[in-house]
Amino acid sequence: MKFVELGLSEPLLRAVAAEGYAVATPVQAQSIPHVLEGRDLLGCAQTGTGKTAAFALPILHRLTSTPVVAGRGARTRCLILCPTRELATQIAGDFRTYGKNLRFRVAVIFGGVSQHSQVQALRQGVDIVVATPGRLLDLIGQGHADLRGVETVVLDEADRMLDMGFIHDIRKIVSRLPAQRQTLLFSATMPPEIRRLADSLLKNPASVQITPVSATAEGIKESVYFVEKRHKPALLAHLFNKLPMSRAIVFTRTKHGADRVVRQLQTYGIRSEAIHGNKSQNARQRALENFRASKTPVLVATDIASRGIDIDDVSHVVNFDVSHEPETYIHRIGRTARAGAKGEAVSFCDREERGSLKLIEKLIRRPIPVMNDHPVYQNEPAAAAANGHAAAGNGHRQSAPIEHVPRHASKHGARRGEEHAPRHAAQHSPRHEGQHAPHQGGQHAPRQGAQHAPHHAAQNGPRHPAAQGQKPRHPATGGQQHSQPRPEHQKPGKRRFGPASVHPRDRGRKPVHA
Repeated sequence: MKFVELGLSEPLLRAVAAEGYAVATPVQAQSIPHVLEGRDLLGCAQTGTGKTAAFALPILHRLTSTPVVAGRGARTRCLILCPTRELATQIAGDFRTYGKNLRFRVAVIFGGVSQHSQVQALRQGVDIVVATPGRLLDLIGQGHADLRGVETVVLDEADRMLDMGFIHDIRKIVSRLPAQRQTLLFSATMPPEIRRLADSLLKNPASVQITPVSATAEGIKESVYFVEKRHKPALLAHLFNKLPMSRAIVFTRTKHGADRVVRQLQTYGIRSEAIHGNKSQNARQRALENFRASKTPVLVATDIASRGIDIDDVSHVVNFDVSHEPETYIHRIGRTARAGAKGEAVSFCDREERGSLKLIEKLIRRPIPVMNDHPVYQNEPAAAAANGHAAAGNGHRQSAPIEHVPRHASKHGARRGEEHAPRHAAQHSPRHEGQHAPHQGGQHAPRQGAQHAPHHAAQNGPRHPAAQGQKPRHPATGGQQHSQPRPEHQKPGKRRFGPASVHPRDRGRKPVHA
């Protein structure tokens, strides 16, 4: 269906045509007539299907049907709640684009930045407010936001706001809205919690469901690589150059993981930037603009920040970490193949993530093709690299054999007087010989001397008594004279034993004096 057939006003049609759109997407064609009638709406559609225009165009049309209250103190007439700063900025930009031929003021409210400019905009009066729940609730508590004139409220990406714990903030905000209002709720998935939220907020809503929640967008080529976790950065760098990836979004599970991927890609000479909740708003916007302008070919993002990414021509989506929530997989890969384009979605799955992969395949009701064109990872055996062994394909790391003394020999040899002395004799220089005489018939050397003396001798010089001008140990017991200075290998702060003291190791023995 064409936009001219949906009954929109002429200024809106001119703005839509200027953006190059003539035919409405299915969610737009089904939602716009219900919103124009003033009905509540429950919409379920995948990411990238045009949900923003599905509610922005009819809301702007309805606002033109009543006079605009201009000047200072004008009340807010439309409120859109969304989970992230990026999504709020995107929605506000779409309202400005579609309403550029109309006289409406739009304000964006979100946290992470100073509230001064936001408060000033609210005081001057705005028609449309796009906000994240947390900051808006703060401004309401401070008396800066007046929602008593809201005619339409939109909950966009309701499932993500629920996951982020905004449900209580949403209910507090909605309780301050007029009872007579139009409520629109859009969600990419429809879990039972969203159904209960919709039942409590919507009145006799129209329902629009374009595709099942378990279906992925058309035009996406999916694949998965089974790889060990430590090899994921090397595999990402390999695929970036091989495919190649002209504009890729890499998803990680955590904020620190996103920063770590950026650092790892830099070691391979690949420029990338990260966006997540710990980044300042300016840094996040700068990263998005660089990615949109193709200055940065790779954008590393967390799931929360990904909801605000609306960038065309994304060639690849990489699930660096497999999501624990199967529905999130659909959100992630929906960043590519937007507006009928083609794209690829690649997932890296280590051993601990195979259970999550099975849940994803169960949700989408088909297996994801497995790829085996792995690179030769570092420290792989040469034979496996030459023959293309499956161990390299599956990301198993095999280290070259290293000659070493068996662990049991070093563990028990010191007790029994077996194998311990030859091993240390091979490791340490002969200058240590005679420093510690055999203790009680040569069964074992003193523990302290055996552990610390060779190490410090290598650092601080020889320790042979003759080399330091010290008297040798007593030939009978190997004990040290009490008048001898404190051994240098003792750690600072360790208790000294004076001439009248007895070392705990020698308690119960008859002291022998030279």
